[in-house]
Amino acid sequence: MPRKTPEAPLVIARPDVLKTVERWRRHLAHERRLAAKTVEAYSRDVDQFLAFLTGHLGAPPRLADLAALRVADIRAFLAARRNTGVGSRTIARGIAGVRSFIRFLERDGTAEGAAVRAVRPPRQKRTLPRPLSPEAASRAVSLDTALDEEPWVAARNTAIFALLYGCGLRISEALSLRRSEAPRNASDALRITGKGGKERLVPVLPAVAAAVATYLQLCPYSPGPDSPLFLGVRGERLNPRIVQRAMAKLRSALGLPDTATPHALRHSFATHLLANGGDLRGIQELLGHASLSTTQIYTGVDTERLMAAYNAAHPRA
Repeated sequence: MPRKTPEAPLVIARPDVLKTVERWRRHLAHERRLAAKTVEAYSRDVDQFLAFLTGHLGAPPRLADLAALRVADIRAFLAARRNTGVGSRTIARGIAGVRSFIRFLERDGTAEGAAVRAVRPPRQKRTLPRPLSPEAASRAVSLDTALDEEPWVAARNTAIFALLYGCGLRISEALSLRRSEAPRNASDALRITGKGGKERLVPVLPAVAAAVATYLQLCPYSPGPDSPLFLGVRGERLNPRIVQRAMAKLRSALGLPDTATPHALRHSFATHLLANGGDLRGIQELLGHASLSTTQIYTGVDTERLMAAYNAAHPRA
């Protein structure tokens, strides 16, 4: 029976399996409160797994087939994904989605996840974030370097970049702010709901509050308090692609590398805090990372920076 949802591609599977997949997706979205994009990605991974099993077993899988999975079946799936040309990161994410589904079946008592747990995902080359230098980040969030002809649009982009660099927000978090949540002064703190519904309080620097205040003063629209804080030129919710294009124009004008993206401002926030003596656990809380190991990647950035300075300055380097 075919199934098509807005979040997942078409897949063939037995009715009992389809019903279980839908219950699992609701569990991810409402009980575990995972981000919509994560639920979509995991759903796509499981659909690919079910499509693989259909060919592997010669028929759409039943719940009994999922309960009888062997290590060889999981390895065959990984090999099939590798043969399509996808990279290690995508394969690792894919097996994470399948593991999540099998764990859900274990809770129901309809499957045993030993086979999935026994297979290790491929190793990934961990790339370090590429932050901007403090000077480049300061120029990127300065209204003096804004390029848009409309003053209020320039002020809007500057306020967004200031939130990314000054508060360490993700672009989705900045654009999800409502008008009533706008920081009006430096004593305000932002209550941000990040990935997985995780909430955190983020202090606001005076320069960030001033940038937002300038944008609000110049913005020609006056929507209600529950309307989006950042608006497009027609008064609609601002699309992230507009922000990314604005950053692309800015880095071209300032001679910044291609790695100077909106998300690089968030990386810069964490890296510059750490370089100036910030506590790793505190930076974790400010970024909204669920695990400290995610934040620890920035220690590698700082080490790389120190070694570069050492190699450039030490007479015996």
